[in-house]
Amino acid sequence: MPSFSLLLLVLATVPPSKDAAPMPSPTPAMQAPGVEDKPTQVGGSAQESEVPIQSAEEILRDLANEPSEDAETTAEEEATEESTELEEMRALEGATLDPGARPNAEVLQSLRRLGVANPLRLRMLDALEEPTFREDEETGELPLMTDLSNFDVSRVQARYDIPVEMQPLVAQYIQFFQGPGRKWFSKWVSRSTRYLPVMQPILEAHGLPRDTVYLAMIESGFSPTAYSWAHASGPWQFISSTGRQYGLRQDFWVDERRDPIKATYAAARYLKDLYAELGHWYLAWAGYNTGSGRVRRLMDRLGTNDFWAISSPAEKGLALETRHYVPKLIAAALIAKHPAAFGFSEREFVYEQPLSFDEVKLTEATDLDVIARSAGVSVTQILELNPELRRWCTPPSSAKNPYVLRLPKDTAQKFTENFARLSPKERLTFRVHRVKRGDTLSQIALTYGTAPEAILQMNQLKSVRTLRLNAELVIPVPAVRGGGKAASGESALARKVAQARRSGVSVLRPEDEVPAGTPRGPVATGPIKTETINGRKRVTYGVQSGDSLWAIAQRFQVNVDDIRKWNNLTVRASKKALKVGSVLYVWPDNAPKQVVERAGTVIAQRAPAGNAGRPGSVHELAAGESLWSVAQRYGVSVEDIKRWNNIKDTTRLPTGLRLVVKAP
Repeated sequence: MPSFSLLLLVLATVPPSKDAAPMPSPTPAMQAPGVEDKPTQVGGSAQESEVPIQSAEEILRDLANEPSEDAETTAEEEATEESTELEEMRALEGATLDPGARPNAEVLQSLRRLGVANPLRLRMLDALEEPTFREDEETGELPLMTDLSNFDVSRVQARYDIPVEMQPLVAQYIQFFQGPGRKWFSKWVSRSTRYLPVMQPILEAHGLPRDTVYLAMIESGFSPTAYSWAHASGPWQFISSTGRQYGLRQDFWVDERRDPIKATYAAARYLKDLYAELGHWYLAWAGYNTGSGRVRRLMDRLGTNDFWAISSPAEKGLALETRHYVPKLIAAALIAKHPAAFGFSEREFVYEQPLSFDEVKLTEATDLDVIARSAGVSVTQILELNPELRRWCTPPSSAKNPYVLRLPKDTAQKFTENFARLSPKERLTFRVHRVKRGDTLSQIALTYGTAPEAILQMNQLKSVRTLRLNAELVIPVPAVRGGGKAASGESALARKVAQARRSGVSVLRPEDEVPAGTPRGPVATGPIKTETINGRKRVTYGVQSGDSLWAIAQRFQVNVDDIRKWNNLTVRASKKALKVGSVLYVWPDNAPKQVVERAGTVIAQRAPAGNAGRPGSVHELAAGESLWSVAQRYGVSVEDIKRWNNIKDTTRLPTGLRLVVKAP
């Protein structure tokens, strides 16, 4: 079978029909061996080209006249929508399919869509020398499947390099994709044309079937930004630990699980390992979903490598999701290659163009807005090609270890030349700040000589009152000249602030900020304030160490049940409400003598309760009481009560316990 280079040569020499989708330039992954676009290195030493292009100053003037696109909000909303849709589809899937069902099992999409009589299709078939592709010239397209029970899957098996079988669950998933899951499946097929051309060659190079790519379809719908409840991310839905195991970088700057090419390399290695361990692609797919250990233990226990046997509902060990995983993949592959046969019309698909890009090497952390303007594209396009980026800039890099960034096709030269012409004041450099106790956004901005709005924009935050302790923030600062003196960065910084404000970023006044590490809730204990509400006095009380509802009730001469009622507390919730620093509302009939009000603030004198020290030497422990409250009541110490009553363990004192509260 000829290489892709021959196929591309055919594509280049034959114009497509007017009904055919335009064929984009080949991606790096589609090039012939030994032929590649070398990334262009970009750094401080870049040379200016003699080719006349738009100057940096002209770009900046254009930017001043046209508001920049709010790419950050758009990308974030799209990622959230895709992840939500994926979870919604999975929920509907579980509700639609019969979980009790007992399982009993290329024409390239572009060739099929060109049509049987299209001359380009015939030339491609000749170049590929693939007789199976001509099968439909004699038999025509697969007829519409109206009765899945009579569908002879052997008619299409030769067109797949993965095993396909028509089992009851496969049929159920086909019906699900035809019905309740139709809108999602249509979106998946539409998106697949963007990623199949780059993913399939990677799988094939690692010795995997090309049709393994449909695992990414059922995992994420080919969405780089999909994120699951199990914290799996990217088109192949790697969890963090497995992603790191297979070389996917995840840090403050990037999450390579979201990169469709890097993640495909990792998935290919992982699936190859699973196949080597388990011996069958069905088992490898199941292991991808649940882990190889679980599958191997079931194989050993049942003495079989038949997926349908170990996934039977009668056998315990595989979760429902894993039992359905293989049938779901088979169903997706069957429909994706033959949508018309399963009732899908071409009008339902909006095919995306294959992934195509240039690459440049960056030797320093660079603002995405600067990159986009230099390349003459939008920030949205940059983010779409580099979904691994987690910040509004590229990671720190150097000439020795550059960061390879993807740009839209045929824009690398323009970017390199425009970027080299930018003066230091038109650039920003970046620092990483770890939030410490007492930090506020305004203080951090002042320390680094930057603007709070710029910090929020770079960290994809809309607003913040309190910074999270130990969180890391990327701080944009004006570029530094060679001598070490800060350059005049008003232009770049002012532009970043304006961009932030246009995208809805807002900052609080410094006096409204709460320093990082400030405890939530009041730090004061005892009565905090009194106020009059509808003619009645209410005391806001901060719980102190050793407090009980009974002790608080005695202090304010009220009932325990009243305190529960005023604070909407059940008996069980009372313990949680008595954490030090938590707040209770008390409505005393008369202001307690120990409470003195000064300018709206209540000052409490720590004196024993009014009935402390009353006659009597034995006290019966009531519900909610503690040794501390009893000691306060009788004007003695807790140690005295423990010694007089020979108490060693104070954690379990039963209600009704009679305590000696006076020295013998």
